[in-house]
Amino acid sequence: MQLLDSETALIKISHCKKDIFFPYVPKYCPLCRQSVSCRRLEDAPVSIPSPFVNGHREKCSFLLKPTSGTFLRGYDGNSDLHVGITSTNGLVYNYNETGINRGEHGWEQCINVPLVQPDMYALLKQWDTYLEQFSAAEIWRPYRYEEHVHNCYTYALTFINCVLSAQGKQQMNKSEFTEKFVIPRTRKASKYITVYKEICKNGFYVVDRLEQENDSSTENRLL
Repeated sequence: MQLLDSETALIKISHCKKDIFFPYVPKYCPLCRQSVSCRRLEDAPVSIPSPFVNGHREKCSFLLKPTSGTFLRGYDGNSDLHVGITSTNGLVYNYNETGINRGEHGWEQCINVPLVQPDMYALLKQWDTYLEQFSAAEIWRPYRYEEHVHNCYTYALTFINCVLSAQGKQQMNKSEFTEKFVIPRTRKASKYITVYKEICKNGFYVVDRLEQENDSSTENRLL
């Protein structure tokens, strides 16, 4: 099995009335063995970016990853997930049965939801202070943890809502936040995982030609 880097962009070509995915731009179609050099712009190879990022390189973000392992190594679609919030220097604040953790590593393959616009200088300047003060509250002590009702998601969303409130913006419940910001990204990740695993196994992946998707969710910022 050929293993790819988790941040590798995949390549899609359209040939033989199929969409064919590769880890690189191929010279020949694996179905008909003909050259895939394109004569029309619409037939040019398309880069499919990885939905996963190194969370320690992302500032002021909501991160999502499997509790154990990684999305591309052993994740079956049903395993428990863990979430956290990054500081301005990639330290990942997260909550579990041991209380508040400040992760310097372990979040190298995540789904990322940016929370702050790059030009919000006042908020960026105060972000780490807000995060540290919020995390020191009694409510995030280890004994308060409860897997289903007071967990990592509770921690992350409560912090987000505190910042929204401080900015004079409307707070969001779990369903709203998940539907608008998380589900579009997990759907893309699920598709990428399927293609990634097939490419690792066979060198390429073939599907019926897909319709062009129009999803700008990756540009969303909450604040």
